[in-house]
Amino acid sequence: MEPEHVTVNGRKRSQRPQRSHREVADELRARIRSGVLRPGQRMPTQAQLADEFGVERGTVRQALRVLQSERLLTNVSKGSPATVAPAPGTPGAGPPAGPLPTTAALAPRIAAAFDSEHVRIDALCLTSVSLTLAIGEPLREIHTGRLKPAKVDVRLLLPSRDIRLAFPVPVQGAAADPREDPVHQDWLAMRNAQGQVLRHNLLSLRSAYGIDVSVSFRALPFTPPVKLYLLNGEEALFAYYTVARRRHETDDGSVEMYDTEGTRSVLFAFERGAGPRETGFVDESRRWFDALWETISTELVLTG
Repeated sequence: MEPEHVTVNGRKRSQRPQRSHREVADELRARIRSGVLRPGQRMPTQAQLADEFGVERGTVRQALRVLQSERLLTNVSKGSPATVAPAPGTPGAGPPAGPLPTTAALAPRIAAAFDSEHVRIDALCLTSVSLTLAIGEPLREIHTGRLKPAKVDVRLLLPSRDIRLAFPVPVQGAAADPREDPVHQDWLAMRNAQGQVLRHNLLSLRSAYGIDVSVSFRALPFTPPVKLYLLNGEEALFAYYTVARRRHETDDGSVEMYDTEGTRSVLFAFERGAGPRETGFVDESRRWFDALWETISTELVLTG
């Protein structure tokens, strides 16, 4: 017979190992694709799902946000129960939805990370545009009182202002001095502005809500060919920067340039505990990030 314990509301609950948010998402995904949960149908409340699966509500929220990122659910962040999306995909069993552009995939995973008491986010990228956008939703939930982590630690690795970037660059060649290259200067202005917004928004949580917040930036001596986000030591999100030729408007007119649109980069997710390959990828990504942070990166100042 399985041992039991009494919950805070007096109900008995089996002491079986708690499911992960991935396992909860897998079960709910199967119900949606099999037609048990129909398009437009309201989901059970988070409290009901937590009771059914024997997990904390934070685990349920993470699962629901994963399904939202796969476009199977809507209204996950609102106060009322989530709704099954109008077009959840072909019914029947099958693998989860494939990777999505950064703009669609990053936000729900950042929001899920903020369900933890200690939020830890590390990012390596060309600018912090995607992260600044994605962090907006958990900040709103903190302001409304739905979330209140005790501690938030964010570290960012961004290219140094003094190096000649591999991209963005003019097709005809960049100026020898980056300070005389309008494409480089526009990138630098974007890097600094987005970093300042991100830092201000996060540090405001300290004065407004007493949350222990730390935001740190370090400069890389090279142009990162990929972007990487590490969430709470449990998940790694990875995307390639794909370079393309496009026209760019500067103060001096337009110029043909090689650049990448990072917000459209397809993001691949890896999670510890989801198998040896995924666990290994998360752990090695952590070691790689820490090594860059502690060795060849330098102080980064978000000005000028």
